[in-house]
Amino acid sequence: MSEVKNTISQDIGRKIGFFEKYLPIWIIICMALGIFLSVVIPGISEAINSWQVRGISIPIGICLFLMMYPAMLNLQIAEIKKLGKNPKPIILTLVSNWIIAPIIGVTMALLFLKDAQLIFAIILLSSSPCTAMVLVWGWMAKGNQEQNVITTSVNTLTIIFLYIPVVALLVFIANITLKKNIPLDPILLLISLFIFIGAPLLLGIVSKKVLINSRGKDWFENRYRPIISKIAIGALLMTLVVLFSLNGQILIQRPDLLLLVSIPLLLGFAIVVSINMIITKLTKLNYRSAIITVIIGSSSHFEIAIAVAVAMYGVGSIAALGTTMGLFWEVPIMLSLVYIGRYLNKKGFWKSEK
Repeated sequence: MSEVKNTISQDIGRKIGFFEKYLPIWIIICMALGIFLSVVIPGISEAINSWQVRGISIPIGICLFLMMYPAMLNLQIAEIKKLGKNPKPIILTLVSNWIIAPIIGVTMALLFLKDAQLIFAIILLSSSPCTAMVLVWGWMAKGNQEQNVITTSVNTLTIIFLYIPVVALLVFIANITLKKNIPLDPILLLISLFIFIGAPLLLGIVSKKVLINSRGKDWFENRYRPIISKIAIGALLMTLVVLFSLNGQILIQRPDLLLLVSIPLLLGFAIVVSINMIITKLTKLNYRSAIITVIIGSSSHFEIAIAVAVAMYGVGSIAALGTTMGLFWEVPIMLSLVYIGRYLNKKGFWKSEK
């Protein structure tokens, strides 16, 4: 067990490098660069949009695949078997990820938004629990890393089975409530899930086993994963440049769209975090378990949300822009939550560690 913890902690420590530390700054720069390119190269949108197969953008598909693959390397099947040891915090996290967060998300979207694509973007974000960056936030918050690994591994598996039903249910609720017709293609949703979750997951499991057997665990953890993580960050930033270059003209004409989609995102996050904090206190979790529950239960898997939005509405759509704003807010919000959690721990908000 200590070996698993040490491996994960060391790996996460390596991930918090120069680019990761200042990720909010790089995100803003890439957004600005994308908008700038859309102005100086008016035909860039048509050129990028032409690179697609059956509605799925090839450039975005490659970038999102490269973003997803490193996250799939976090899957620890052996750790999932230990669910019975302390299931309460993991169960609370799953309840937040698949019940509380989706309900709050669609409620905020229906209250503050009228545009069908923006509502769909919020639904995608609120229905997708994170499986990657939460390992970093949990480590920074000095939370229970064993629980962190188990929960992210469980999320990786549950998203395959629950994402489509939850999204479909929330779209149905939105259509009934607003008397709109938010289009939802189940086949395209299934294809997106396979390409951006199933394929990276399969490749992650196979490549991890093959590489560890052939090169050893030390090489895999200390050489291979750090390189792959850097590629993932590069793919993330390139995705932002492409998305905002395609949405640049829309943003210049309608800058209010950023504010519109940010309001339900931020309010929804505040509500979900507050609920999770209260629940973890009432259930008497200690800090190390509680902070992991709050962090994972309040985060979003923006990669799959962006992928589905692009597949459904196109690379230059308002829906793609809306899901990208989830990424924009995710990093500073999660960093804030890390320090808020540590502050509350000092004030005795949660039960002390025994």
